[in-house]
Amino acid sequence: MNQASKTNSIREWTNIDRAAFERDIVPLKQPAVIRGLVKDWRLVQAANASEEDAVKYLMSLDNHTPAYTIVGEPEINGRFFYSENLDATNFRRTQAAITATLEQLYALRSNPNPHSVAIQAASVREIMPDFESSNSINLLDNHIKPTLWLGNRGVVAPHYDVHDNLACVASGRRRFTLFPPEQISNLYIGPTLNAPGGVPISMVDLHKPDYQAFPKFADALAASQSALLEPGDAIYIPTPWWHSVESLDNINALVNYWWGGLDEEHLSPNHSLMHSMLTIAKLEPHQREAWRHFFDYLVFQETGNPTEHLPDDLDDVVTTLSNEQRQGVYQFLKSKLK
Repeated sequence: MNQASKTNSIREWTNIDRAAFERDIVPLKQPAVIRGLVKDWRLVQAANASEEDAVKYLMSLDNHTPAYTIVGEPEINGRFFYSENLDATNFRRTQAAITATLEQLYALRSNPNPHSVAIQAASVREIMPDFESSNSINLLDNHIKPTLWLGNRGVVAPHYDVHDNLACVASGRRRFTLFPPEQISNLYIGPTLNAPGGVPISMVDLHKPDYQAFPKFADALAASQSALLEPGDAIYIPTPWWHSVESLDNINALVNYWWGGLDEEHLSPNHSLMHSMLTIAKLEPHQREAWRHFFDYLVFQETGNPTEHLPDDLDDVVTTLSNEQRQGVYQFLKSKLK
């Protein structure tokens, strides 16, 4: 079954500046494709000329700092995933500079059954410190760091980010398929500890969904949104929308920006989720139900306002903590986790 025929289109925008991005797009908390956002990037212009020009330009920026790189055998067909027994991944990890990886990707172009190679989540400011001088955006604060993703044809299974994400396609085409957060129960999530990218991913192969093994995935697909992005296009993905990313050409480069989602201690709701899975998920049903009432009231505030009967100037976990109190709570939690 062709998954693309089952998805809805992501809403598209053009001629977006920072004011419009903050006023019209971000508050919706919905995915948004921004056509042509980075069409003037030097890298995009090089990629539109040829793959060779894109490779040469990236090599000219390389300061030869090694970056996290994954390599999969031809048999995985570009699908970076769990191992067969779900106790590891189906690829190996290494460190390599951009130039070495680009040389490998360029050599693999004519191979009909190539290895899958990808640099993932590399800090642009560490490996290409001059990149931003000719490849910048005006939608975000300057302290938000760009991250590079570079590889040949491949697909990343549906997963979520703990940050909001603005992803800019710089070379090669990419197809994005997104699922709303509430579709988690229809995505058949794999294990956490051996997840390829640090968060659990969907077990379903989007190209060949097995509806006998994963029948509820049809509902997830009906709620999904998709878009094909060309070099120069960008996509806004609010956290924690699930998204699959497919790289469609011989050499694909994407630069993304993550922001928000972490507090002063670099903790995210995902850490709270993992802790709750350890402490609550295995309780007896009546205990889980009891704690659900606590979470609904104190965390999600679905059943009332837990502060309405308290003084407005009270500093507490349920209201607003002073910096000293916040540090004290963190230290308490850290001592218990040890």
